[in-house]
Formats: sequence, C-alpha cells, structure tokens
Amino acid sequence: MSSLPPQSDTALAPVREALRAAAQTQSAELHDGARREVDALLASARAQAQKIIADAARDGAAAARAEAALRSSRIRREAHELVLARRSSVLAELRRQLRVRASALQDDPSYPAFVAGLREQCVDLLGPAATVSASPDGGVIAAAGLRSLDLSLPVLAELALDSLPEARELWTR
Repeated sequence: MSSLPPQSDTALAPVREALRAAAQTQSAELHDGARREVDALLASARAQAQKIIADAARDGAAAARAEAALRSSRIRREAHELVLARRSSVLAELRRQLRVRASALQDDPSYPAFVAGLREQCVDLLGPAATVSASPDGGVIAAAGLRSLDLSLPVLAELALDSLPEARELWTR
C-alpha cells in the first residue's frame, strides 16, 4: 500500500523500531504518571473519607453527650419535682392533723384558762382599748383601731408548725 520501493522497508525498520520504542516509552511514562495520579487521588479520597468518618463520629459522640445531658437534666428535674410534691403532701397532711388536734383543745378542761391567757396577750400587745372576741375556730381575735391580732387555734397551730425545725427541713434539704 505504500508507494515506497520494497528496499525502503529495510531502511525504515530502524526508524520504525525507534518510533515504536519511543511510543512504548512514552506510553509507559503516561501509564506510570496516570497510575501515580490515580494512587494520589485514591490516597486523598481515603484521607478525606477517614476525616469525614472521624468528624461524623466526633459529631455523633457530641450529639449523644448532649442528648444524655438533656435526658439526665430532665430526670433530675422530674425527681426534684417528685420530692417537692411529696414534701408538700407531707406538710399539708401535717397541717391538717395539727388543725384537728388544735381544735380538740377546746374540749380540754384547761381551755378556759388558755383563752384567758390569750385575751391578756391581746390586751398587752394592742392596748387596753382592744376588742377581744372568741374565734369560731377556737382561740381569740382582737382589734384596736386599724390593728388586729388573730390568735385563733388554726393560726396558732400554723405558727407552731412553722417554728419547728423539722417542718423547715422539709423545704431546705
């Protein structure tokens, strides 16, 4: 197919061989360069993947810690509310029982002397012009001008309870 004479094949053989060798060398160099580039890209991709995995693990751990802290805080708050509700219930029951027992004082034989002492206390505190009357709940109520004094049995029972260290401890522990 070539228009060259047949002896030119022999003459061109070294040129062809040199071109083929040069092409093979260039092909090998291109192949090696491409392999190095692929290896570098793979190494970079692996490094990025490891970084992404590490970041995701760190973010996941941080999110888990935050969730655990929220859950722990919620549980502590609920426990505290439960304790406060129980303390409030105990104190309310204590107040109820104290009012019942204070009311029962009216049946005690020494009640009239007790009421006389309360009347004296009202006069001492509000002055001789104080009007002292019996409270429907037991004890007395007094008034002098704009000042008044409630020494009824329920109020005295509440004051007694509030002065007990055990009652205060229900709210300070």
